[in-house]
Amino acid sequence: MRLSTVILPVHRWAEGQKIWWRAEDLGFHAAYTYDHLSWRSFRDGPWFGAIPTLTAAATATQSMRLGTLVTSPNFRHPVTLAKELITLDDISDGRVTLGIGAGGNGFDAMTLRRAGEEPWTPRERADHFDDFVPLLDRLLREPSVTYEGPLYAAHEARNIPGCVQRPRLPFAVAATGPRGMRLAARHGQAWVTTGDSKLYETGTPEQSVEAIRGQLAKLGAACESVGRDVDELDKILLTGFTPDRPLESFDAFVDFAGTHFALGFTEIVLHWPIQDSDFAADEKVFERIATEGLAQLGH
Repeated sequence: MRLSTVILPVHRWAEGQKIWWRAEDLGFHAAYTYDHLSWRSFRDGPWFGAIPTLTAAATATQSMRLGTLVTSPNFRHPVTLAKELITLDDISDGRVTLGIGAGGNGFDAMTLRRAGEEPWTPRERADHFDDFVPLLDRLLREPSVTYEGPLYAAHEARNIPGCVQRPRLPFAVAATGPRGMRLAARHGQAWVTTGDSKLYETGTPEQSVEAIRGQLAKLGAACESVGRDVDELDKILLTGFTPDRPLESFDAFVDFAGTHFALGFTEIVLHWPIQDSDFAADEKVFERIATEGLAQLGH
């Protein structure tokens, strides 16, 4: 099992770079950031762009993997995103993972709209995701792509020299529904979940485990339907959205990690503590988890 972190883009770079340095010093496998225009309780404070932040992080770090968790079609187009990702992969010398999902009906969807346009329904978000991912896959693999899909198009889109990572940088597909699971099975090198959001406030850790077990079963069925071994995919759990409180103490994390390792997860992602927010945590506990948590499990 690997341990990673999410560093929200809320700090001016003079301060933010110190966090990315520290994340690498602590030995995290990867450091991700959200790809949003703003997010929930952080809406009225500083919030910077994901790709520029990751580009700066790529020049400030040496070996830690970097990525989005997650990017969505809400305000991205596959052609322009592919160009940015190829550039980022080059600058980082092949350390980028693209976390990608269908997005939600939040600030991203509400902020960037044409006049008179309503935010996408869940079905429309799934439709966009279904067309977005296969085109992005091709754009990152092929030097020239012409494509006409139901929602996206590209005409002789050039992406030379392509990704440092071959055949392209890895996709970590966030999905819980059947269409997203099929995309993960077809195009993903990893699958991402945050658990069952309905259980966050009123559920129990035991209910959460059972819900995630059900998600894993659906992922297995999706892989089987496309002739793929589900064990080929990494399974990533982004914490902070289940009834568990793994950062409450070192022992709480060890129990949480052990339970989810037994389910089949290969990577756990913790939010870097931000005081006076939903992601507040004791920084000493967090750093001990980073340096000792997996060793306690024998990893």
